[in-house]
Amino acid sequence: MSAQRTLSVRRAIAVAAFLTSGLSALAQETAAEAKPEEKPDPLRIESFLRPPKAIEDLVLAPRHRNALLSNLSPDGKRFLVSVSSGLPALADLAKPYHNLGGERIDPAANRDRALNFRNLVGYDILDWQTGKRVEVRAKTPDARFTGGEWSPDGGKFVALLHEPSATRLVVVDAATGAVRVVTELPVLATLVTRPQWAAKGKKLVAVLVPNARMPFPAKPDVPVQPDVRVTEPAKNRIRTYRGLLQTAHDQQLLEYYATGQLAVIDVESGQVQKIGQHAMIKSFDASPDGKHFRVTAMQKPFSYLVPASQFPDKEEIWDESGKALAELQKRPLRLGEQQTTPTPTPTPGPGQRRGGGQGGGGQAPSDDKRSIAWRPDGAGLSFLQLEPAPRRTESGNPEEEPQQPAPQPQARRKDRVMLWTAPFGKDDAKVVFESEERIGSVQYSADCKTLFLTQTVEGTETLYAVNLAEPSKRITIYSHRPSPEAVGGPGSLMNDDNENGRRVVRISQDGRVFLSGTAYYEDPTKDAPRPFVDAVSLSNGEKKRIWQSSASVYETVSAVLDPGSTKLVLNRQSPSMQPDSWLAELKPPADDGQAPTADLKKLTSNVDYVPEITGATRERFQVTRPDGFKFWVEVTLPKWHVKGVGLPALFWFYPREFTDQRAYDRGLRTFNKNQFPSVSVSSKDMLVALGYAVVEPDCPIVGPQGRMNDAYVPDLRANLWAVIDALDRKGYIDRDRLAIGGHSYGAFSTANAMIHTPYFKAGIAGDGNYNRLLTPSAFQSEQRVLWEARETYLSMSPLLYAEQLTGALLMYHGMDDQNVGTHPINSERLYHALENLGKTAALYMYPYEDHGPASKETHLDLWARWVAWLEKYVKNAGKTQP
Repeated sequence: MSAQRTLSVRRAIAVAAFLTSGLSALAQETAAEAKPEEKPDPLRIESFLRPPKAIEDLVLAPRHRNALLSNLSPDGKRFLVSVSSGLPALADLAKPYHNLGGERIDPAANRDRALNFRNLVGYDILDWQTGKRVEVRAKTPDARFTGGEWSPDGGKFVALLHEPSATRLVVVDAATGAVRVVTELPVLATLVTRPQWAAKGKKLVAVLVPNARMPFPAKPDVPVQPDVRVTEPAKNRIRTYRGLLQTAHDQQLLEYYATGQLAVIDVESGQVQKIGQHAMIKSFDASPDGKHFRVTAMQKPFSYLVPASQFPDKEEIWDESGKALAELQKRPLRLGEQQTTPTPTPTPGPGQRRGGGQGGGGQAPSDDKRSIAWRPDGAGLSFLQLEPAPRRTESGNPEEEPQQPAPQPQARRKDRVMLWTAPFGKDDAKVVFESEERIGSVQYSADCKTLFLTQTVEGTETLYAVNLAEPSKRITIYSHRPSPEAVGGPGSLMNDDNENGRRVVRISQDGRVFLSGTAYYEDPTKDAPRPFVDAVSLSNGEKKRIWQSSASVYETVSAVLDPGSTKLVLNRQSPSMQPDSWLAELKPPADDGQAPTADLKKLTSNVDYVPEITGATRERFQVTRPDGFKFWVEVTLPKWHVKGVGLPALFWFYPREFTDQRAYDRGLRTFNKNQFPSVSVSSKDMLVALGYAVVEPDCPIVGPQGRMNDAYVPDLRANLWAVIDALDRKGYIDRDRLAIGGHSYGAFSTANAMIHTPYFKAGIAGDGNYNRLLTPSAFQSEQRVLWEARETYLSMSPLLYAEQLTGALLMYHGMDDQNVGTHPINSERLYHALENLGKTAALYMYPYEDHGPASKETHLDLWARWVAWLEKYVKNAGKTQP
């Protein structure tokens, strides 16, 4: 060994010895500068704290300044780049709000409460050819933006401007960045939080606060009734939702804040055309010409048992006067097992808020229309429908009816692509195309003369193109038979926006369509996933791969700059390369079978703000349990770490359920070794800066379908022992100084690990459930109810075995946690039990926080508590306690 290498090793060992000797820099400062009684224990301080500077700098690193390019204008000239201010302040979360059946509403501004802190300070408009940026910012410092959707011509974009007391509809000029309020009438951004373009960008459709609003329902000074709950005779299996309506006054408030006015606004003049009467509008989708509207409105009765997302609703087609021309769907109140024929939730329309809601089934439309959507050319509504079943002629007089023959097998009914035109009566629908086989989906070319249809026959999915001028001729784009053992597939059609701003299939001038997908390989530890683009000729179905990601750099297509897909914007990253956007100009495919190549030009210059963490030593390896089950572990170590020097370690985990080894292995096929190790504000990897090892093990819970959790405790114990043993053999950890932690189901499992194993000195558990008796109607992947699997529910409830807890448990919980099954009472009751039992524990409850921290103050305080907890009970274990 060279003298230089010997010196380097000695220095590394010295650093390791210093960081693992038992006193952190923080503890040494405390000992040197003050007597213990003069400096309060940070774990007991009742104010928001800040962590050591090494961690605070990592938490507050301006990672929000980085951005990738994806929101391309329809004319292909500019990108819209969102500009964030970083972590929101607690004051942004603290603004008063109502929680009405899961709809959290800021009453002062008539908007979804989340818009107060999940927003933007502005936008940058980037000309990708010249690099010129135009900044868009609000005129007042307390106003924020959300949205940002290009007009069909790309000359402007629409956004919502959130002022302290109202939300405004604004249009921004793409060339100058000038912000113009379209109408002074405020937007009602409670249930619907997105406007929509119509009439080729000349008009906007939105839900406004009604002018003549119903009287505000003031809360009575003295209750006028008790809260009433009465069960129904039928079984009604309901999850344990939080934030449900509680009183009749809550019902009145929900109706008040959900009721809005659908309106069409002229972009130039600001003239407002009201559409129909006030309604509790959940979503809308305007026809391309802005003259007809698909409107889904919440209906009564409301319920105290389920969230507002499961209340009755009705979808109709309205004309400009608000007259209901046709009913598309009517769903009753969705109450668990009482709903016997659920269907998937429809895809949100452009005017519908994404995400949110808590599920619930529904019933299919009575006439079996499927895949209902405005046709991109504006001709009417497109939908799929089976041809009508044949009707049996009857005389109406039973005595005159001849004896009926034995029932015959029902004849196969053709499936059809239909066009339904105004005024949307029963006789206004016509057949566009029909097939002997069931059609799964339909997409259109820009002129709507070519259909792209999927069909699945005997397990094989086929995508083919049909020119309506020759409906008997089909061009196969792909034919694919999915396998349970494989992931990926042939890809999906790439799209463009047409002149109406509607998505259509991209077709090049030479008559090709494009498939974008990802290729996965048998062993992802050797071959990373590789996205690709294939071109398929519409004349003969010939397929050519025109681009594929590098084997050593993970590249994804974020935008296509030309109809022929020869200019792409790629997001590129590798384990050592920060993600950035690049322009790729494709070269013609070579005839020698080599992979297509491209000339690359960097478009963004993102910064790695935490190189000491992203550059840490990382290893992923497989371990084997005593029963032979194999699973994977990832460990992150300080870059200076020398093998053989055992470090204090934090295990951070989230168990998942599987039926067998094959089921577990299938989920590993998407592992991507070429991804950059991104570090969020709550990434536990930041602990390597303080000399810890961070261990993230898979934790498979294995058993027969429907009974996986019967082995939860023994599997948990076996998994953790196998990981500790393997890490100890590798010389990475000090097995006498270990902590474990997790969030949500990981927090629940943290408590179980500290109760059912003796391996850990400390634990960190966030927003968890600790008593499965409080979730009697199933939880996680467990579908049995408490009374069907009583022993499993009991054995998995750490509260019931709290006397067996070893080590020191830190719990934290958002006081406004709305997640199903993790009510804050779980943490309160476990803390109470541990106090009774004389165990070492702490509980930190964070105001205004949901199922996970959001504000800057909460993040910093959590890190301060975590670090102090681990310093005291793990790194210095044996030196500051018996």
